[in-house]
Amino acid sequence: MLNVRRLRLLRELHIRGTLADVAIALQYSPSAVSQQLALLEKETGVKLLRKVGRRVQLTAQAEILVAHTADIVESLERAEAEIAASLTTVAGTVKLAVFQSAALALLPELLTAMSQRYPEVRIEMTQREPETALYETWARDFDMVVAEQYPGHAAPRHPELDRVLLTTDTIRLAVPSPTVEGTVSRLRSEPITGIEDTRDLPWVMEPRGAASRHWAEQACRQAGFEPDVRFETADLQAQVRLIESGNAVGLMPDLMWTGRKPALMLLKLPGLPRRTVFTAARRASRSRPAILACREILAQTALSISAEPNKSLESSELAPECGQEVTPTL
Repeated sequence: MLNVRRLRLLRELHIRGTLADVAIALQYSPSAVSQQLALLEKETGVKLLRKVGRRVQLTAQAEILVAHTADIVESLERAEAEIAASLTTVAGTVKLAVFQSAALALLPELLTAMSQRYPEVRIEMTQREPETALYETWARDFDMVVAEQYPGHAAPRHPELDRVLLTTDTIRLAVPSPTVEGTVSRLRSEPITGIEDTRDLPWVMEPRGAASRHWAEQACRQAGFEPDVRFETADLQAQVRLIESGNAVGLMPDLMWTGRKPALMLLKLPGLPRRTVFTAARRASRSRPAILACREILAQTALSISAEPNKSLESSELAPECGQEVTPTL
């Protein structure tokens, strides 16, 4: 009988690529990982790894084992979920990955409600960009992820993960208030009425590689210009400060304004684009009561936000009304 723990190490090597990365992920030493895989080779009687430069590569026989191990791990995870579901108490740890604006809008209420209704559930939250978080949830670094998908830009698909829609979120052009003096007012004295008026202004965007960056660049190009991206940061609160202070323009999702009134001007974009916010979990573990509880409260929180859409925006003299809701297909 093959050792399941060693089979999982082989699968981790397939997922992560190097012995060092496997060791870091599982909190082993690289030598311990190497020793366990050597024992697995003895158990199977075939060569599983070959050296390619300074790295190791899986053989065809190892790939066969990895495919079967994925089924074994999924089956064990499903068994754990069924055992948890058979108990009367909702308990356990949920490792949650979430992107920044969702963390700001959804996490406080989630944590408060979970502590009140399910006090034996421990939530561990890590901020991650959606593309990375989806992969790491598939790799079992996280139990669940709150991710986003921009119009016309599909989020990565991974085997074993499901997707449940939380909400859709309007994206708007954010520009400094006309009363704020800064780089933007120095470069343009006329009022900004749409994205086409920002062609000669400094932009703030997320770093290259992010879906939001690609989408923002395309929005500018469709308006007939290449954006002058002077500032790059994944921190949306930092982006907001650059815009509020009069030094940049940018694109902002409405979730950023949950519970606060923006001190800047928000303008509609052509077509009223909306991003999709969803949760994803492995199908084998999605029936765990703790995960079901998290999803239930997240859905309630998202619904409460969308039930009074952009209340802070509608009360602002600077902001136009929200557009009609669009529910995209996941």
